[in-house]
Amino acid sequence: MRDITLGQFVAGNSVIHKLDPRTKIAMMILYIVMTFLVKEIWFMSIPFAYLVMELVFSGISLRYILNSLKPIRFLLIFMFLLNLFFTKGEHVWLDLGFWKLTGEAVLQSCFLSLRIILLVAGASMLTLTTSPIALTDGLEKLLMPLRIFHFPAHELAMMMTIALRFVPTLMDESEKIRNAQMSRGADFESGNVFKRVKSMIPILIPLFVSSFRKADELAIAMESRCYHGGDGRTRMHQLKFRKEDLAAILITLAFLASLILVMVLL
Repeated sequence: MRDITLGQFVAGNSVIHKLDPRTKIAMMILYIVMTFLVKEIWFMSIPFAYLVMELVFSGISLRYILNSLKPIRFLLIFMFLLNLFFTKGEHVWLDLGFWKLTGEAVLQSCFLSLRIILLVAGASMLTLTTSPIALTDGLEKLLMPLRIFHFPAHELAMMMTIALRFVPTLMDESEKIRNAQMSRGADFESGNVFKRVKSMIPILIPLFVSSFRKADELAIAMESRCYHGGDGRTRMHQLKFRKEDLAAILITLAFLASLILVMVLL
């Protein structure tokens, strides 16, 4: 649980950290489009190269990215095996009568697993290099044109940021509850799967109670500070586009264009 990086922010002074949050959100959207445009595993090298470039320029340790993949490792294994068993193909590698292992199934399993890994790693890069306040301001600014349709841009951005921010807080709280229960003799390691799931009840119930208590305390704190939404709200730091933001967007678009060009030609 301590290794979960979703929602965490690592302070830094890198080029990526200094970018406008709206730029980083736009880069993330273009990166997702780039990842979903890929139809064959060989073309995944372009989104992978883009992610590596972002990692280098951000100064974020590779350990954070690897830790972000730990919560989905069972999902990756499940999806890999599912595609391995149910994807049909012509090039048979292993024939057991009731099931045939084909080269197409292996490629499909690797392809979908790699896509999920790149998506999760890219999302982690956004939260690791952008503070919750900056992320809120960026989302609100991007959603601001929808306010003409009475869309609650500020409220939605605030809720999304609070939800992300509470992930590491709840993980830390669950670790404390787990250690407290273990000191009272609770056993979370031994037994079969059903026994281990049942042993998690002493953790889940206090965690839910703590979550509601923290949410109530946050609401009281916001009300005591006269919070009433985004109307008339001022900011200490105003968001401004700079030449670095333009360069980052152009580089991302260049990666996207090169991917489309390579797929068309090959």
